[in-house]
Amino acid sequence: MRIYNKGIEATLSQVRCNCCGRDLRIQNGILVEECFHAQNVFGYFSNEDGIAEEFDLCEECYHEIVADFLIPVTRTEVTELL
Repeated sequence: MRIYNKGIEATLSQVRCNCCGRDLRIQNGILVEECFHAQNVFGYFSNEDGIAEEFDLCEECYHEIVADFLIPVTRTEVTELL
């Protein structure tokens, strides 16, 4: 869950893991630890048609969740990080 300060320019003030509730570290409006952010808009043929959802997971919760996948997550090494 992301919370922004309202003002002339919206700045990131808080990111909380939607799974465990832990506040992730923010410095000067920048998230300074790893976070999995997901956004989805459900479309046609869905029971949630027209609903948008988003959430954030800390790295620990992300790894706990994907460990239970029947089909493992595809992992590749990336040498250039943006």
